[in-house]
Amino acid sequence: MDRVLVIDDDKSICESLGLYLSEEGYAPGVAFSAEEGLKKFRGTSWDVVILDIFLSDANGLDVLARIKEFNPDANVIMITAFHDMSTTVRAMKLGAVEYIHKPIDIDELEAAIQRCLRRKCEGGRRGQGVVSLSGRVHDTEIVGKSKPMKEIFKTIGIVSQSKTTVLIEGESGTGKELIARAIHDHTDRSKPFISINCSAIVETLLESELFGHEKGAFTGATYRKPGKFELADSGTLFLDEMGEMSLNMQVKLLRVMQEREFERVGGKEKIKTDVRIIAATNHSLKELVAQGKFREDLYYRLNVIRVFVPPLRDRREDIPLLVEYLVQKLNRELHKHITKIQADALQALVNRDWPGNIRQLENVLRRASVLTHGDILMEETLAQSMDDPADSPSLLKVPLVKTLDEVEKEHILTALRFANGNRGRVCELLGISRPTLQRKIMKYQIQV
Repeated sequence: MDRVLVIDDDKSICESLGLYLSEEGYAPGVAFSAEEGLKKFRGTSWDVVILDIFLSDANGLDVLARIKEFNPDANVIMITAFHDMSTTVRAMKLGAVEYIHKPIDIDELEAAIQRCLRRKCEGGRRGQGVVSLSGRVHDTEIVGKSKPMKEIFKTIGIVSQSKTTVLIEGESGTGKELIARAIHDHTDRSKPFISINCSAIVETLLESELFGHEKGAFTGATYRKPGKFELADSGTLFLDEMGEMSLNMQVKLLRVMQEREFERVGGKEKIKTDVRIIAATNHSLKELVAQGKFREDLYYRLNVIRVFVPPLRDRREDIPLLVEYLVQKLNRELHKHITKIQADALQALVNRDWPGNIRQLENVLRRASVLTHGDILMEETLAQSMDDPADSPSLLKVPLVKTLDEVEKEHILTALRFANGNRGRVCELLGISRPTLQRKIMKYQIQV
């Protein structure tokens, strides 16, 4: 029989809750003061404590702190008649599992008690129904045991022996930059690794970002600026989202790759470059070539060694290792100590399709880690980290966050509505060129 201790200086609440708990099959205990409550708590093993935040002889938060000091794993439900944000925050930081306002909704209280008991039950099984998350993953940025990932590891080893150009293809969130960094680090990490997102910079500025500019080259060029090719000299230049680069810029990049030299914008001096280029894209460049959106000669220049990173849904056997790695990482960032995950929760994570791939999985785990008290990630806590927890109790339906493409499409639609469809005005608002806007309108099939 589960034991529940109620600590409240309102005797009527203690008596009514005690009666309710007895009728529901619990073994209740009541205390009318902080002193009495602490004495009873220390004298008996309680599964759940229901604690009022304002007691006649002490502050409930101080009582909570003393309870957690005596038993860090104690399941404490705080109750209060006041809607005070700062008090709620302090209670949760001190380790309260739930926080319920008066007048008490008995269904809400029962649900809270059940969550506490499930948490305690999973913690007491010593491995039954839970999976350990410690000790299997080394401190590395790329995790996986699936056949595709093993092949990628082999490719990294082979490619890192030279400065061969590499093309990495895969959906957003699959970790393409991590692979590029791994190739660079295993080649010579003492040399610079410089990255640039080709889709995030307006075409007119991208040339300056890549090749640099001379003072006075254009309005606002008040000093000489070195470009990414100069900064990455002898090292690696990572060109992300290559599929978004305009045909005009593709010509200039191809020339640099062929001649191994370039000029700053507004300059005449030929600058030699010794840079390994690693390009990445979430599109198939071969398909873009067929559509006339990407130069075939540049494609072959880039596609010396091709690495395809499969989406998470196609390598589900990697998800448990990724969960372990990400939880360990989040423990360090969030000062948590999560060492186990409910087996059903882990299986539910494996079953999801993860349209946002590893980035989305990390976001889910981050939110769940923040909400977790103790050392076990529970399925219902992970479900709360979804967009609509009520509609996703088994984690299988609703993705946590929109993909970058979805966000970008909405942003463009908002700008189009704001500018009443005036594309010139939209380009000004978004800081992009007309060709770039047109490509994105076609990419997202936006009706204008």
